Amino acid sequence: MMWSVLGVLCATSLTAASTHSLHRPQERSVTTQGSLDTSGRLTKSSGLDETKWLQSRAQAEKLCAKLNATEKASIVTGSMTGLCIEYIAPVESIGFGGLCLQDGPAAIRLADLASVFPAGVTVAATWDKDMMYERGSALAQEFKGKGAHVALGPVAGPLGRTPWGGRNWEGFSPDPFLTGVAMDQTIRAIQSEGVQANAKHIIGNEQETQRKPTVVDGKRVEAYSANIDDRTLHELYLWPFADAVHAGVASVTCAYNRVNSTSACENEYILTDILKGELGFEGYVVSDFFASFSGIEAANAGLDMNQPGPISATDLTESLWGSNLVSAIANGSLSEARLDDMVRRILTPYLYLGQDKDYPSIDPSSQSLFLENFGLLQPGMPTPVGRDVRGNHSRLIRSIGAAGTVLLKNTNNTLPLKNPNNIGVFGNDAPDVSTGLIFPDNGFEIGTVVIGGGSGSGHNSFIVPPLDAIKDRARRTGSTVQYITNNTALAAGITGIYPWPDICLVFLKGWATEGMDLVSLEADYNSTLVVENVASICPKKTVVITHSAGPNTMPWASNPNVVAILAAHYPGEESGNSIVDVLYGDVNPSGRLPYTIANNETDYGVSILNVTGSLAEDSSAWNVNFTEGQFIDYRHFDANEIAPLYEFGFGLSYTTFELASNMSVSKVASSSISPYPAHVNSSLALGGNPNLWKTLVTCSSSVKNTGSVRGAAVVQLYVSLPQDNVPVGTPIRVLRGFEKVPLQPGETKRVSFSLTRRDLSYWDIVAQDWKIPSGEIGVSLGFSSRDLPYKSSVKIL
Repeated sequence: MMWSVLGVLCATSLTAASTHSLHRPQERSVTTQGSLDTSGRLTKSSGLDETKWLQSRAQAEKLCAKLNATEKASIVTGSMTGLCIEYIAPVESIGFGGLCLQDGPAAIRLADLASVFPAGVTVAATWDKDMMYERGSALAQEFKGKGAHVALGPVAGPLGRTPWGGRNWEGFSPDPFLTGVAMDQTIRAIQSEGVQANAKHIIGNEQETQRKPTVVDGKRVEAYSANIDDRTLHELYLWPFADAVHAGVASVTCAYNRVNSTSACENEYILTDILKGELGFEGYVVSDFFASFSGIEAANAGLDMNQPGPISATDLTESLWGSNLVSAIANGSLSEARLDDMVRRILTPYLYLGQDKDYPSIDPSSQSLFLENFGLLQPGMPTPVGRDVRGNHSRLIRSIGAAGTVLLKNTNNTLPLKNPNNIGVFGNDAPDVSTGLIFPDNGFEIGTVVIGGGSGSGHNSFIVPPLDAIKDRARRTGSTVQYITNNTALAAGITGIYPWPDICLVFLKGWATEGMDLVSLEADYNSTLVVENVASICPKKTVVITHSAGPNTMPWASNPNVVAILAAHYPGEESGNSIVDVLYGDVNPSGRLPYTIANNETDYGVSILNVTGSLAEDSSAWNVNFTEGQFIDYRHFDANEIAPLYEFGFGLSYTTFELASNMSVSKVASSSISPYPAHVNSSLALGGNPNLWKTLVTCSSSVKNTGSVRGAAVVQLYVSLPQDNVPVGTPIRVLRGFEKVPLQPGETKRVSFSLTRRDLSYWDIVAQDWKIPSGEIGVSLGFSSRDLPYKSSVKIL
């Protein structure tokens, strides 16, 4: 940014303590403005109130009719004031108070005294719908407490086409069904608190490399083009966005990249035909930060809000929209009806959620943190203390961090720990961070990683590192803790440890951030050599814990001295407490992998496109062809009969579970069902044809805790369409249901699943509709994508 930006932002004026324990976890709870049921859990929102939405839409149309073209243009064009990461100025004539849009999916980023929650991938690893909802609710409470109207999250794009994607951790899982459920639960929760949710980034935003246009020697090189065929678009990448729209999401962010050669933010097919047409999206499409590269073309294509408003960060005086929209109406290149539609789409959720009535003012710390974010906060500038919005959310964060930890290996029941006398702690992920609580985008060597970098990160108010939590626990049990947290020293050999520990805990980390993709799937900082050296002094008593963005290759996993492995992901600010709860058995690990861990990096099949040399200056070279179709992650491993190290959905427990053999599968409707859904006229058809969301098949079984301690089973249902009656490119099996079932020792519970028409269909590219194939549709039930002991089938047609 130019220094002129500093003057503009600083000239803008604003109009307007928690304690944390290292001790045993308390019952999960959140402060809520909603209601609690008789068990003390949050009462979930049922989604959009159709009558109320239509009333809000009518009110928005009346307000829009009172505006002149200039005022309308101001509502759709960002104003880069530094109050929020993105901002829409008020229009007093109609009582519109403006909109504050803030990052991001795991924290309100431009805020102090706010929580940093577990990342999306961690939440997905819980496979817990209640936790997904509770996290969304708690996040929204903090956004609202800071005066933010729009939370820029959750994330369904990137979905996770390739494990090297730098932002995969912001989303949930490369499986569209699991991601779709997480989107649905998160959005309903956020909006139940009166905050607008934002589904991002549509679509094909599957790598960071060349995600934006660049200029090389004065020549513009376009962003990469995600070239996606129709079936893959619908059945994989669009699937969770349909869930988001069905949940009533207020807004959708369009991506930086191109889609089939056209910029995502000016792609009429994606934004208007698919999102607003086929999926029935009623809210507004907002550009990612400086992601709109054209003016009137983008507006006509379906973009409704241009953020942050100016053309670029170096020129805040010019905008592609603003007054240009007024001129476009005058010369006929933009219809006033289209501008009215943009305004209506923005005002409707604002009114629907009651944001026009007594909404909190923007927190005073936001502006200085905006400046800090762009490196413009100078010594001596005021840094006002913001409002503390954390409440008791640390308890929820701690619980999710533990529940999102996946136990991958546990030889001889090494875990839970039985109060060892001498504990060794190793690795640069164990201690407190040494470079400040705001994580730099290029990572950091010493300190535990609780969240990734970029706009999906958060401003940490505090962090509980694993080493501190372990030492606290050891003090209470009379144990000794020895530690080496310098990976360079550990890679050179183990010295300074005496006597040899009873158990060795090795903490590894993998850094990921917006703006760059991973170059390796091994954990960082000589991780393999660190594990091998520690394991050599801790025979048959080495436990490895990883904090990373997703799948890591683990060349040391078969080392007989490595007796336990825990994938703890990005757990948020209570990191140390979460992992200690699991290590000592205060929490029985119930996390399951939301992705596949391969034996070798090459097993994944899909990599990042990175064009180098003179070809990198040619826009046509940046074509990312999604030729693998739907075959990513476990679908790819299944189709190619590749053995994973740990499969999708896998995870161990401190107890054991057993499914009953009484699995039942039955059709709900006794009458005949047509291959294609009947189309109905509806004033609101959120998520597409309402018939797609109707239950056609139910499945049920029982699950029992056959062990000696309480725990939670994750029962998973997979559907296999008849391969003889579906087009080439159909996966062998796909996840279509899951339930997390808490069980006491010896307890049995019934578990049921509902399969909708969409769940049992494929996208017919000729008919341009969802089609149920003829023949027997397979239904499998089990505990992972490769542990499916019970199989049945149902014939719909």
